[in-house]
Amino acid sequence: MDAATETTADAPPEQNQLQRLREAFNRLGNQQKIMLMVALAAIIALIIGTILWSRQPEWKVLFSNLGEKDGGAIVAILEQQNIPHRYADNGSLMIHANRVHEVRLKLASQGLPRGGMVGFELMENQKFGTSQFAEQVNYQRGLEGELARTIQSIAAVQNARVHLAMPKPSVFVREDQKPTASIMLNLHPGRSLDQTQIAGIKHLVASSVPQLTAANVTIIDQNGTLNQQVKSKLMEAGLDPVQIQYVREVEDGIVKRIEEILKPVFGTDNFKVQVAADLDFSQNEQTAEIYRPNSAPEASSIRSQQNNETAGVNSFTGGVPGALTNQPPVPATAPITQPQVGGAPAQTQAKPGDPQGRIEVAGINAPLNTVGQPLNASKTATINYEVDKTIRHTKHAIGSIRRLTTAVVVNHRKDSDKNGKPLTRPLNENEIKQVSDLVREAMGFSRERGDSLSVVSAPFTESDKADASPPLWKDPENIAYLRELLKYLLIAAIIFALYAKVIKPSLDTMFPPPPEPEESASPEEIAARMPGVEGYDGEDDEEGTEVRIDHYAIKVQKARDFAHADPKAVANIIKDWMGVNGG
Repeated sequence: MDAATETTADAPPEQNQLQRLREAFNRLGNQQKIMLMVALAAIIALIIGTILWSRQPEWKVLFSNLGEKDGGAIVAILEQQNIPHRYADNGSLMIHANRVHEVRLKLASQGLPRGGMVGFELMENQKFGTSQFAEQVNYQRGLEGELARTIQSIAAVQNARVHLAMPKPSVFVREDQKPTASIMLNLHPGRSLDQTQIAGIKHLVASSVPQLTAANVTIIDQNGTLNQQVKSKLMEAGLDPVQIQYVREVEDGIVKRIEEILKPVFGTDNFKVQVAADLDFSQNEQTAEIYRPNSAPEASSIRSQQNNETAGVNSFTGGVPGALTNQPPVPATAPITQPQVGGAPAQTQAKPGDPQGRIEVAGINAPLNTVGQPLNASKTATINYEVDKTIRHTKHAIGSIRRLTTAVVVNHRKDSDKNGKPLTRPLNENEIKQVSDLVREAMGFSRERGDSLSVVSAPFTESDKADASPPLWKDPENIAYLRELLKYLLIAAIIFALYAKVIKPSLDTMFPPPPEPEESASPEEIAARMPGVEGYDGEDDEEGTEVRIDHYAIKVQKARDFAHADPKAVANIIKDWMGVNGG
Protein backbone atom coordinates (compact mmCIF):
# COMPACT_ATOMS: atom_id res chain seq x y z
CA MET A 1 0.00 0.00 0.00
CA ASP A 2 2.88 2.30 0.68
CA ALA A 3 4.26 1.67 -2.79
CA ALA A 4 0.93 2.55 -4.44
CA THR A 5 0.68 5.72 -2.46
CA GLU A 6 4.13 6.78 -3.40
CA THR A 7 3.46 6.00 -7.07
CA THR A 8 0.32 8.16 -7.08
CA ALA A 9 2.10 11.01 -5.41
CA ASP A 10 4.93 10.91 -7.91
CA ALA A 11 2.61 10.76 -11.01
CA PRO A 12 1.86 13.88 -13.15
CA PRO A 13 -1.28 15.99 -12.35
CA GLU A 14 -3.13 14.82 -15.48
CA GLN A 15 -2.69 11.19 -14.55
CA ASN A 16 -3.76 11.98 -11.00
CA GLN A 17 -6.99 13.51 -12.27
CA LEU A 18 -7.69 10.55 -14.52
CA GLN A 19 -6.92 8.18 -11.70
CA ARG A 20 -9.31 10.04 -9.42
CA LEU A 21 -12.06 10.00 -12.06
CA ARG A 22 -11.50 6.30 -12.63
CA GLU A 23 -11.69 5.68 -8.94
CA ALA A 24 -14.83 7.80 -8.63
CA PHE A 25 -16.47 5.99 -11.57
CA ASN A 26 -15.59 2.61 -10.07
CA ARG A 27 -17.55 3.54 -6.98
CA LEU A 28 -20.77 3.18 -9.01
CA GLY A 29 -22.50 -0.10 -9.52
CA ASN A 30 -23.01 -1.65 -12.92
CA GLN A 31 -26.62 -0.45 -13.17
CA GLN A 32 -25.65 3.07 -12.12
CA LYS A 33 -22.87 3.14 -14.73
CA ILE A 34 -25.29 2.15 -17.51
CA MET A 35 -27.90 4.69 -16.45
CA LEU A 36 -25.29 7.45 -16.21
CA MET A 37 -23.93 6.76 -19.70
CA VAL A 38 -27.46 6.61 -21.18
CA ALA A 39 -28.45 9.87 -19.48
CA LEU A 40 -25.32 11.67 -20.69
CA ALA A 41 -25.85 10.39 -24.23
CA ALA A 42 -29.51 11.50 -24.17
CA ILE A 43 -28.62 14.98 -22.91
CA ILE A 44 -25.92 15.40 -25.54
CA ALA A 45 -28.31 14.20 -28.26
CA LEU A 46 -31.04 16.61 -27.13
CA ILE A 47 -28.65 19.55 -27.05
CA ILE A 48 -27.27 18.79 -30.52
CA GLY A 49 -30.78 18.17 -31.89
CA THR A 50 -32.03 21.47 -30.47
CA ILE A 51 -29.14 23.36 -32.03
CA LEU A 52 -29.72 21.73 -35.41
CA TRP A 53 -33.46 22.28 -35.11
CA SER A 54 -33.04 25.98 -34.41
CA ARG A 55 -30.72 26.31 -37.43
CA GLN A 56 -33.08 24.45 -39.75
CA PRO A 57 -34.54 26.80 -42.44
CA GLU A 58 -38.21 27.68 -42.26
CA TRP A 59 -40.53 26.09 -44.82
CA LYS A 60 -43.13 28.19 -46.60
CA VAL A 61 -45.90 27.37 -49.07
CA LEU A 62 -44.88 27.83 -52.69
CA PHE A 63 -48.20 26.83 -54.28
CA SER A 64 -51.35 25.20 -52.97
CA ASN A 65 -54.19 23.34 -54.66
CA LEU A 66 -52.06 22.45 -57.66
CA GLY A 67 -53.38 20.18 -60.35
CA GLU A 68 -51.57 16.98 -61.22
CA LYS A 69 -50.19 18.36 -64.45
CA ASP A 70 -48.96 21.64 -62.96
CA GLY A 71 -47.63 19.90 -59.85
CA GLY A 72 -45.60 17.42 -61.89
CA ALA A 73 -44.11 20.15 -64.09
CA ILE A 74 -43.16 22.31 -61.09
CA VAL A 75 -41.58 19.40 -59.17
CA ALA A 76 -39.55 18.44 -62.26
CA ILE A 77 -38.16 21.98 -62.49
CA LEU A 78 -37.35 22.05 -58.75
CA GLU A 79 -35.47 18.76 -59.02
CA GLN A 80 -33.50 19.97 -62.03
CA GLN A 81 -32.39 23.07 -60.11
CA ASN A 82 -31.69 21.09 -56.88
CA ILE A 83 -34.17 23.13 -54.85
CA PRO A 84 -35.27 21.29 -51.66
CA HIS A 85 -39.03 20.84 -51.50
CA ARG A 86 -41.63 18.79 -49.74
CA TYR A 87 -45.38 18.36 -49.53
CA ALA A 88 -47.42 19.45 -46.52
CA ASP A 89 -50.30 17.49 -45.03
CA ASN A 90 -52.85 19.58 -46.94
CA GLY A 91 -51.14 18.91 -50.28
CA SER A 92 -49.32 22.25 -50.53
CA LEU A 93 -45.87 22.37 -52.11
CA MET A 94 -43.36 23.92 -49.70
CA ILE A 95 -39.79 25.18 -50.08
CA HIS A 96 -37.39 27.22 -47.96
CA ALA A 97 -38.88 30.57 -46.96
CA ASN A 98 -35.90 32.60 -48.22
CA ARG A 99 -36.37 31.31 -51.80
CA VAL A 100 -40.14 31.49 -52.23
CA HIS A 101 -40.30 34.73 -54.21
CA GLU A 102 -37.29 33.83 -56.35
CA VAL A 103 -38.74 30.45 -57.35
CA ARG A 104 -42.17 31.93 -58.04
CA LEU A 105 -40.68 34.47 -60.46
CA LYS A 106 -38.68 31.77 -62.23
CA LEU A 107 -41.73 29.55 -62.61
CA ALA A 108 -43.88 32.48 -63.77
CA SER A 109 -41.36 33.20 -66.54
CA GLN A 110 -42.01 29.65 -67.79
CA GLY A 111 -45.79 30.04 -67.58
CA LEU A 112 -46.28 27.89 -64.47
CA PRO A 113 -48.66 27.16 -62.94
CA ARG A 114 -51.10 27.16 -65.80
CA GLY A 115 -54.06 26.39 -63.56
CA GLY A 116 -55.36 23.55 -65.71
CA MET A 117 -56.54 25.91 -68.43
CA VAL A 118 -55.12 27.60 -71.49
CA GLY A 119 -55.57 31.11 -72.74
CA PHE A 120 -54.63 32.96 -75.88
CA GLU A 121 -51.23 31.27 -75.88
CA LEU A 122 -52.97 28.66 -78.04
CA MET A 123 -52.88 31.16 -80.89
CA GLU A 124 -49.09 31.47 -80.64
CA ASN A 125 -48.40 27.96 -81.90
CA GLN A 126 -50.72 27.84 -84.89
CA LYS A 127 -49.59 25.37 -87.51
CA PHE A 128 -49.54 26.15 -91.20
CA GLY A 129 -52.61 24.85 -92.96
CA THR A 130 -54.92 24.91 -89.92
CA SER A 131 -58.56 24.92 -90.95
CA GLN A 132 -60.91 27.76 -90.17
CA PHE A 133 -62.92 25.51 -87.87
CA ALA A 134 -59.81 24.66 -85.80
CA GLU A 135 -58.89 28.34 -85.56
CA GLN A 136 -62.39 29.19 -84.34
CA VAL A 137 -62.27 26.41 -81.74
CA ASN A 138 -58.85 27.54 -80.49
CA TYR A 139 -60.06 31.13 -80.29
CA GLN A 140 -63.09 30.07 -78.24
CA ARG A 141 -60.92 27.92 -75.94
CA GLY A 142 -58.50 30.80 -75.45
CA LEU A 143 -61.31 33.24 -74.71
CA GLU A 144 -62.83 30.85 -72.15
CA GLY A 145 -59.46 30.37 -70.45
CA GLU A 146 -58.74 34.11 -70.27
CA LEU A 147 -62.17 34.81 -68.80
CA ALA A 148 -61.69 32.04 -66.22
CA ARG A 149 -58.30 33.46 -65.20
CA THR A 150 -59.82 36.90 -64.79
CA ILE A 151 -62.68 35.60 -62.65
CA GLN A 152 -60.23 33.64 -60.48
CA SER A 153 -58.53 36.92 -59.52
CA ILE A 154 -61.57 37.69 -57.31
CA ALA A 155 -60.64 36.98 -53.69
CA ALA A 156 -63.60 34.71 -52.91
CA VAL A 157 -63.22 32.56 -56.06
CA GLN A 158 -60.92 29.56 -55.79
CA ASN A 159 -61.51 28.10 -59.24
CA ALA A 160 -63.67 29.02 -62.22
CA ARG A 161 -64.69 27.50 -65.53
CA VAL A 162 -66.36 29.35 -68.40
CA HIS A 163 -68.34 27.75 -71.24
CA LEU A 164 -69.31 29.84 -74.24
CA ALA A 165 -71.98 28.85 -76.75
CA MET A 166 -71.24 30.96 -79.82
CA PRO A 167 -73.54 30.13 -82.78
CA LYS A 168 -72.47 30.61 -86.35
CA PRO A 169 -73.50 33.94 -87.84
CA SER A 170 -76.36 33.78 -90.35
CA VAL A 171 -77.59 36.19 -92.98
CA PHE A 172 -81.19 35.23 -92.23
CA VAL A 173 -82.81 37.14 -89.42
CA ARG A 174 -85.02 34.22 -88.39
CA GLU A 175 -82.03 31.92 -87.93
CA ASP A 176 -79.87 34.47 -86.10
CA GLN A 177 -79.13 33.34 -82.52
CA LYS A 178 -77.48 35.21 -79.68
CA PRO A 179 -74.49 33.72 -77.82
CA THR A 180 -74.87 32.44 -74.28
CA ALA A 181 -72.40 31.72 -71.46
CA SER A 182 -72.31 29.42 -68.42
CA ILE A 183 -69.92 29.97 -65.48
CA MET A 184 -69.05 27.43 -62.78
CA LEU A 185 -67.51 28.95 -59.63
CA ASN A 186 -65.69 27.05 -56.89
CA LEU A 187 -65.57 29.36 -53.88
CA HIS A 188 -63.16 29.24 -50.95
CA PRO A 189 -64.55 27.60 -47.78
CA GLY A 190 -66.63 30.08 -45.81
CA ARG A 191 -66.75 32.62 -48.66
CA SER A 192 -69.74 33.83 -50.68
CA LEU A 193 -70.52 36.34 -53.41
CA ASP A 194 -73.03 39.13 -52.98
CA GLN A 195 -75.40 40.22 -55.71
CA THR A 196 -73.16 43.13 -56.74
CA GLN A 197 -70.22 40.80 -57.39
CA ILE A 198 -72.43 38.37 -59.33
CA ALA A 199 -73.70 41.23 -61.49
CA GLY A 200 -70.11 42.35 -62.03
CA ILE A 201 -69.08 38.88 -63.26
CA LYS A 202 -72.05 38.80 -65.63
CA HIS A 203 -71.25 42.18 -67.12
CA LEU A 204 -67.56 41.24 -67.38
CA VAL A 205 -68.33 38.16 -69.48
CA ALA A 206 -71.04 39.93 -71.49
CA SER A 207 -68.66 42.76 -72.37
CA SER A 208 -65.97 40.32 -73.54
CA VAL A 209 -68.11 38.41 -76.06
CA PRO A 210 -69.74 40.20 -79.02
CA GLN A 211 -73.56 40.37 -78.95
CA LEU A 212 -73.70 38.64 -75.55
CA THR A 213 -76.09 40.19 -73.01
CA ALA A 214 -75.90 39.88 -69.24
CA ALA A 215 -79.30 38.19 -69.21
CA ASN A 216 -77.83 35.27 -71.20
CA VAL A 217 -75.07 34.59 -68.63
CA THR A 218 -75.76 31.86 -66.06
CA ILE A 219 -73.67 31.47 -62.90
CA ILE A 220 -73.70 28.54 -60.47
CA ASP A 221 -71.43 27.64 -57.55
CA GLN A 222 -69.99 24.32 -56.40
CA ASN A 223 -73.27 23.53 -54.62
CA GLY A 224 -75.29 23.96 -57.79
CA THR A 225 -77.04 27.13 -56.60
CA LEU A 226 -78.34 29.19 -59.50
CA ASN A 227 -77.44 32.74 -58.52
CA GLN A 228 -79.46 34.23 -61.34
CA GLN A 229 -82.74 32.92 -59.88
CA VAL A 230 -81.88 34.36 -56.50
CA LYS A 231 -81.35 37.77 -58.00
CA SER A 232 -84.54 37.64 -60.06
CA LYS A 233 -86.60 36.68 -57.02
CA LEU A 234 -85.19 39.60 -55.08
CA MET A 235 -86.01 41.94 -57.94
CA GLU A 236 -89.53 40.58 -58.21
CA ALA A 237 -90.06 41.10 -54.48
CA GLY A 238 -88.94 44.71 -54.86
CA LEU A 239 -85.84 44.24 -52.68
CA ASP A 240 -83.01 45.86 -54.58
CA PRO A 241 -79.71 45.46 -52.68
CA VAL A 242 -78.48 48.80 -53.97
CA GLN A 243 -81.55 50.58 -52.62
CA ILE A 244 -81.25 48.82 -49.25
CA GLN A 245 -77.60 49.85 -49.05
CA TYR A 246 -78.56 53.44 -49.85
CA VAL A 247 -81.15 53.44 -47.04
CA ARG A 248 -78.48 52.22 -44.62
CA GLU A 249 -76.09 54.94 -45.76
CA VAL A 250 -78.73 57.65 -45.27
CA GLU A 251 -79.57 56.38 -41.77
CA ASP A 252 -75.91 56.05 -40.80
CA GLY A 253 -75.20 59.57 -42.04
CA ILE A 254 -77.99 61.06 -39.92
CA VAL A 255 -76.91 59.01 -36.87
CA LYS A 256 -73.33 60.22 -37.31
CA ARG A 257 -74.42 63.88 -37.43
CA ILE A 258 -76.47 63.47 -34.26
CA GLU A 259 -73.64 61.67 -32.47
CA GLU A 260 -71.13 64.35 -33.42
CA ILE A 261 -73.26 67.04 -31.84
CA LEU A 262 -74.09 65.06 -28.66
CA LYS A 263 -70.59 63.70 -27.92
CA PRO A 264 -69.19 66.93 -26.43
CA VAL A 265 -72.24 67.25 -24.17
CA PHE A 266 -72.74 63.73 -22.79
CA GLY A 267 -69.63 61.76 -23.74
CA THR A 268 -69.23 58.75 -26.01
CA ASP A 269 -71.04 56.00 -24.07
CA ASN A 270 -73.82 58.05 -22.47
CA PHE A 271 -76.33 58.11 -25.34
CA LYS A 272 -77.68 55.95 -28.13
CA VAL A 273 -79.27 57.07 -31.40
CA GLN A 274 -81.39 55.13 -33.88
CA VAL A 275 -82.85 56.52 -37.10
CA ALA A 276 -85.40 54.91 -39.41
CA ALA A 277 -85.61 56.51 -42.87
CA ASP A 278 -88.53 56.01 -45.22
CA LEU A 279 -87.28 56.74 -48.74
CA ASP A 280 -89.25 57.06 -51.94
CA PHE A 281 -87.66 55.11 -54.81
CA SER A 282 -90.59 55.51 -57.22
CA GLN A 283 -89.80 57.15 -60.54
CA ASN A 284 -92.37 59.85 -61.40
CA GLU A 285 -92.48 62.15 -64.41
CA GLN A 286 -95.19 64.81 -64.74
CA THR A 287 -96.04 67.17 -67.62
CA ALA A 288 -98.48 70.07 -67.02
CA GLU A 289 -99.91 72.58 -69.56
CA ILE A 290 -101.46 75.63 -67.84
CA TYR A 291 -103.57 78.42 -69.48
CA ARG A 292 -104.02 81.72 -67.68
CA PRO A 293 -107.15 83.91 -68.01
CA ASN A 294 -107.27 86.35 -70.98
CA SER A 295 -105.53 89.63 -70.30
CA ALA A 296 -106.28 93.10 -71.70
CA PRO A 297 -105.62 93.55 -75.48
CA GLU A 298 -102.99 96.21 -74.90
CA ALA A 299 -101.08 93.79 -72.60
CA SER A 300 -101.31 90.87 -75.01
CA SER A 301 -98.96 89.95 -77.80
CA ILE A 302 -100.37 89.98 -81.35
CA ARG A 303 -99.56 86.84 -83.29
CA SER A 304 -101.27 87.90 -86.59
CA GLN A 305 -103.52 90.72 -87.89
CA GLN A 306 -105.58 90.99 -91.09
CA ASN A 307 -107.46 94.15 -92.33
CA ASN A 308 -109.94 94.15 -95.26
CA GLU A 309 -111.53 97.33 -96.74
CA THR A 310 -113.89 97.52 -99.78
CA ALA A 311 -115.76 100.44 -101.48
CA GLY A 312 -118.01 100.67 -104.55
CA VAL A 313 -120.89 102.47 -106.26
CA ASN A 314 -124.15 100.70 -106.93
CA SER A 315 -124.74 100.59 -110.72
CA PHE A 316 -128.45 100.17 -110.29
CA THR A 317 -130.45 103.31 -109.71
CA GLY A 318 -134.04 102.84 -108.99
CA GLY A 319 -136.90 104.49 -107.31
CA VAL A 320 -140.65 104.87 -107.26
CA PRO A 321 -142.00 105.22 -110.73
CA GLY A 322 -143.32 108.64 -111.33
CA ALA A 323 -142.34 112.22 -111.82
CA LEU A 324 -140.23 112.44 -108.69
CA THR A 325 -138.03 109.64 -109.81
CA ASN A 326 -137.09 111.37 -112.99
CA GLN A 327 -135.98 114.54 -111.21
CA PRO A 328 -132.25 115.14 -110.70
CA PRO A 329 -130.91 114.75 -107.17
CA VAL A 330 -130.60 117.67 -104.93
CA PRO A 331 -126.96 118.78 -104.50
CA ALA A 332 -125.50 117.49 -101.25
CA THR A 333 -124.07 119.68 -98.60
CA ALA A 334 -120.91 118.86 -96.59
CA PRO A 335 -120.29 117.12 -94.34
CA ILE A 336 -122.11 113.94 -95.41
CA THR A 337 -122.48 111.22 -92.79
CA GLN A 338 -123.50 107.68 -93.58
CA PRO A 339 -124.27 104.80 -91.26
CA GLN A 340 -121.59 102.12 -90.83
CA VAL A 341 -121.78 99.41 -93.40
CA GLY A 342 -120.01 96.18 -92.84
CA GLY A 343 -118.52 97.31 -89.58
CA ALA A 344 -116.47 100.17 -91.07
CA PRO A 345 -118.06 103.53 -91.89
CA ALA A 346 -116.98 105.59 -94.84
CA GLN A 347 -114.92 108.49 -93.64
CA THR A 348 -115.77 111.88 -95.10
CA GLN A 349 -114.20 115.10 -94.20
CA ALA A 350 -114.30 118.68 -95.44
CA LYS A 351 -111.13 120.46 -96.25
CA PRO A 352 -110.63 124.14 -96.67
CA GLY A 353 -111.59 125.18 -100.19
CA ASP A 354 -113.60 121.97 -100.66
CA PRO A 355 -117.17 122.68 -99.48
CA GLN A 356 -118.44 119.37 -100.83
CA GLY A 357 -116.07 117.30 -98.63
CA ARG A 358 -113.98 114.23 -99.47
CA ILE A 359 -114.29 110.51 -98.89
CA GLU A 360 -111.43 108.16 -97.81
CA VAL A 361 -112.31 104.51 -97.79
CA ALA A 362 -110.76 101.35 -99.32
CA GLY A 363 -107.99 103.36 -100.86
CA ILE A 364 -110.44 105.95 -102.39
CA ASN A 365 -109.59 109.50 -101.62
CA ALA A 366 -111.75 111.85 -103.77
CA PRO A 367 -114.22 114.72 -103.46
CA LEU A 368 -117.78 113.73 -102.83
CA ASN A 369 -119.11 115.42 -105.95
CA THR A 370 -117.04 113.14 -108.10
CA VAL A 371 -118.24 109.95 -106.40
CA GLY A 372 -121.30 108.34 -107.86
CA GLN A 373 -124.31 107.79 -105.72
CA PRO A 374 -125.19 105.69 -103.90
CA LEU A 375 -121.81 104.70 -102.32
CA ASN A 376 -121.20 101.17 -100.80
CA ALA A 377 -118.08 100.78 -98.57
CA SER A 378 -116.95 98.08 -95.98
CA LYS A 379 -113.91 97.61 -93.68
CA THR A 380 -113.05 94.41 -91.65
CA ALA A 381 -110.09 93.65 -89.31
CA THR A 382 -109.02 90.23 -87.87
CA ILE A 383 -106.46 90.19 -85.00
CA ASN A 384 -105.07 86.93 -83.47
CA TYR A 385 -103.46 87.27 -80.01
CA GLU A 386 -100.89 84.83 -78.51
CA VAL A 387 -102.34 82.34 -76.04
CA ASP A 388 -100.83 82.60 -72.52
CA LYS A 389 -99.74 78.98 -71.92
CA THR A 390 -97.18 77.35 -69.52
CA ILE A 391 -95.78 73.81 -70.11
CA ARG A 392 -94.03 72.27 -67.06
CA HIS A 393 -92.17 68.93 -67.12
CA THR A 394 -91.29 67.60 -63.66
CA LYS A 395 -89.19 64.51 -62.85
CA HIS A 396 -89.04 63.59 -59.19
CA ALA A 397 -85.71 62.58 -57.72
CA ILE A 398 -85.17 58.90 -56.83
CA GLY A 399 -84.51 58.14 -53.20
CA SER A 400 -86.01 61.27 -51.69
CA ILE A 401 -86.74 61.19 -47.99
CA ARG A 402 -90.41 60.60 -47.32
CA ARG A 403 -90.27 60.47 -43.52
CA LEU A 404 -87.70 60.26 -40.72
CA THR A 405 -88.20 58.66 -37.33
CA THR A 406 -85.52 59.24 -34.68
CA ALA A 407 -85.15 57.84 -31.17
CA VAL A 408 -82.54 59.10 -28.69
CA VAL A 409 -81.93 57.68 -25.21
CA VAL A 410 -79.61 59.57 -22.84
CA ASN A 411 -78.00 58.18 -19.72
CA HIS A 412 -78.66 59.76 -16.34
CA ARG A 413 -76.38 62.56 -15.24
CA LYS A 414 -73.67 61.69 -12.70
CA ASP A 415 -73.84 63.87 -9.62
CA SER A 416 -73.02 63.77 -5.91
CA ASP A 417 -75.08 64.47 -2.82
CA LYS A 418 -74.22 66.70 0.13
CA ASN A 419 -72.00 64.04 1.66
CA GLY A 420 -70.04 63.59 -1.56
CA LYS A 421 -71.51 60.18 -2.42
CA PRO A 422 -71.92 59.60 -6.17
CA LEU A 423 -75.45 59.37 -7.53
CA THR A 424 -77.27 59.69 -10.82
CA ARG A 425 -80.23 61.89 -11.74
CA PRO A 426 -82.44 61.97 -14.83
CA LEU A 427 -82.45 64.92 -17.20
CA ASN A 428 -85.01 67.61 -16.42
CA GLU A 429 -87.49 68.98 -18.91
CA ASN A 430 -85.29 71.91 -19.88
CA GLU A 431 -82.34 69.65 -20.68
CA ILE A 432 -84.52 67.25 -22.66
CA LYS A 433 -85.88 70.21 -24.64
CA GLN A 434 -82.36 71.37 -25.42
CA VAL A 435 -81.40 67.89 -26.61
CA SER A 436 -84.53 67.72 -28.76
CA ASP A 437 -83.74 71.05 -30.37
CA LEU A 438 -80.18 69.97 -31.15
CA VAL A 439 -81.30 66.67 -32.64
CA ARG A 440 -84.01 68.36 -34.73
CA GLU A 441 -81.49 70.70 -36.30
CA ALA A 442 -78.96 67.91 -36.87
CA MET A 443 -81.42 65.53 -38.54
CA GLY A 444 -83.17 68.20 -40.62
CA PHE A 445 -86.56 67.80 -38.95
CA SER A 446 -89.54 68.70 -41.12
CA ARG A 447 -93.04 68.92 -39.68
CA GLU A 448 -94.64 69.04 -43.15
CA ARG A 449 -92.93 65.78 -44.01
CA GLY A 450 -94.30 64.09 -40.88
CA ASP A 451 -90.98 63.47 -39.09
CA SER A 452 -91.07 62.28 -35.49
CA LEU A 453 -88.51 62.54 -32.67
CA SER A 454 -88.43 60.92 -29.25
CA VAL A 455 -85.86 61.78 -26.55
CA VAL A 456 -85.83 59.73 -23.31
CA SER A 457 -83.55 59.86 -20.26
CA ALA A 458 -82.92 56.43 -18.68
CA PRO A 459 -80.14 54.82 -16.61
CA PHE A 460 -77.73 52.62 -18.55
CA THR A 461 -76.82 49.17 -17.23
CA GLU A 462 -73.21 48.20 -16.74
CA SER A 463 -72.14 45.91 -19.55
CA ASP A 464 -68.79 44.39 -20.32
CA LYS A 465 -67.32 45.80 -23.47
CA ALA A 466 -66.52 43.05 -25.89
CA ASP A 467 -63.02 43.29 -27.19
CA ALA A 468 -62.98 43.22 -30.94
CA SER A 469 -59.57 41.60 -31.01
CA PRO A 470 -59.43 37.81 -30.55
CA PRO A 471 -58.18 36.45 -27.22
CA LEU A 472 -54.50 35.72 -26.76
CA TRP A 473 -54.96 31.97 -26.94
CA LYS A 474 -56.74 32.27 -30.32
CA ASP A 475 -54.26 34.59 -31.98
CA PRO A 476 -52.41 32.61 -34.71
CA GLU A 477 -49.12 34.37 -34.01
CA ASN A 478 -49.33 33.66 -30.30
CA ILE A 479 -50.21 30.03 -31.02
CA ALA A 480 -47.11 29.67 -33.21
CA TYR A 481 -44.90 31.27 -30.55
CA LEU A 482 -46.44 29.06 -27.87
CA ARG A 483 -45.73 25.93 -29.90
CA GLU A 484 -42.08 26.88 -30.30
CA LEU A 485 -41.83 27.72 -26.62
CA LEU A 486 -43.41 24.41 -25.61
CA LYS A 487 -40.89 22.52 -27.72
CA TYR A 488 -37.96 24.14 -25.98
CA LEU A 489 -39.60 23.80 -22.57
CA LEU A 490 -40.18 20.10 -23.19
CA ILE A 491 -36.53 19.60 -24.11
CA ALA A 492 -35.43 21.54 -21.02
CA ALA A 493 -37.77 19.47 -18.82
CA ILE A 494 -36.34 16.21 -20.18
CA ILE A 495 -32.78 17.38 -19.56
CA PHE A 496 -33.63 18.51 -16.04
CA ALA A 497 -35.35 15.18 -15.26
CA LEU A 498 -32.33 13.21 -16.46
CA TYR A 499 -30.02 15.38 -14.40
CA ALA A 500 -32.12 15.19 -11.23
CA LYS A 501 -32.93 11.47 -11.41
CA VAL A 502 -29.75 9.97 -12.84
CA ILE A 503 -26.78 12.30 -13.08
CA LYS A 504 -26.95 14.05 -9.71
CA PRO A 505 -27.24 10.83 -7.62
CA SER A 506 -24.37 9.34 -9.58
CA LEU A 507 -22.21 12.40 -9.00
CA ASP A 508 -23.02 12.29 -5.28
CA THR A 509 -21.89 8.69 -5.23
CA MET A 510 -18.74 9.37 -7.22
CA PHE A 511 -17.73 12.46 -5.31
CA PRO A 512 -18.95 12.22 -1.73
CA PRO A 513 -18.66 15.26 0.49
CA PRO A 514 -15.45 15.43 2.61
CA PRO A 515 -15.75 14.28 6.24
CA GLU A 516 -16.12 16.79 8.96
CA PRO A 517 -12.72 17.86 10.39
CA GLU A 518 -11.84 16.32 13.77
CA GLU A 519 -9.58 17.69 16.47
CA SER A 520 -6.00 17.39 15.31
CA ALA A 521 -3.92 14.96 17.36
CA SER A 522 -0.47 15.73 18.46
CA PRO A 523 2.45 13.77 17.04
CA GLU A 524 2.92 11.99 20.39
CA GLU A 525 -0.72 10.77 20.32
CA ILE A 526 -0.42 9.64 16.71
CA ALA A 527 2.81 7.87 17.54
CA ALA A 528 1.17 6.24 20.56
CA ARG A 529 -1.65 5.01 18.29
CA MET A 530 0.88 3.71 15.82
CA PRO A 531 3.76 2.19 17.85
CA GLY A 532 4.98 0.05 14.99
CA VAL A 533 5.65 2.81 12.56
CA GLU A 534 8.71 2.04 10.54
CA GLY A 535 11.59 4.46 11.03
CA TYR A 536 10.26 5.83 14.33
CA ASP A 537 12.06 4.81 17.57
CA GLY A 538 10.07 7.01 19.91
CA GLU A 539 12.76 9.65 20.19
CA ASP A 540 12.82 13.11 18.72
CA ASP A 541 16.52 13.40 18.54
CA GLU A 542 17.00 13.49 14.80
CA GLU A 543 15.98 16.52 12.78
CA GLY A 544 12.92 15.97 10.58
CA THR A 545 11.76 12.75 12.18
CA GLU A 546 8.82 14.44 13.92
CA VAL A 547 7.65 16.12 10.73
CA ARG A 548 7.80 12.89 8.70
CA ILE A 549 5.82 10.99 11.30
CA ASP A 550 3.28 13.83 11.43
CA HIS A 551 2.63 13.74 7.62
CA TYR A 552 2.43 9.99 7.47
CA ALA A 553 0.08 9.80 10.43
CA ILE A 554 -2.25 12.39 8.91
CA LYS A 555 -2.47 10.45 5.65
CA VAL A 556 -3.21 7.23 7.46
CA GLN A 557 -5.88 8.96 9.54
CA LYS A 558 -7.51 10.35 6.39
CA ALA A 559 -7.52 6.91 4.82
CA ARG A 560 -9.21 5.50 7.89
CA ASP A 561 -11.83 8.24 7.90
CA PHE A 562 -12.52 7.74 4.18
CA ALA A 563 -12.86 3.96 4.69
CA HIS A 564 -15.24 4.59 7.55
CA ALA A 565 -17.34 7.02 5.54
CA ASP A 566 -17.47 5.00 2.31
CA PRO A 567 -16.39 1.39 2.81
CA LYS A 568 -17.78 0.40 -0.57
CA ALA A 569 -15.48 2.75 -2.42
CA VAL A 570 -12.49 1.53 -0.42
CA ALA A 571 -13.41 -2.05 -1.26
CA ASN A 572 -13.54 -1.18 -4.97
CA ILE A 573 -10.12 0.46 -4.75
CA ILE A 574 -8.64 -2.58 -3.05
CA LYS A 575 -10.21 -4.84 -5.72
CA ASP A 576 -8.64 -2.64 -8.37
CA TRP A 577 -5.22 -2.84 -6.71
CA MET A 578 -5.46 -6.58 -6.38
CA GLY A 579 -6.37 -6.86 -10.02
CA VAL A 580 -3.36 -4.72 -11.02
CA ASN A 581 -0.97 -6.67 -8.80
CA GLY A 582 -2.36 -9.91 -10.07
CA GLY A 583 -1.77 -8.82 -13.67
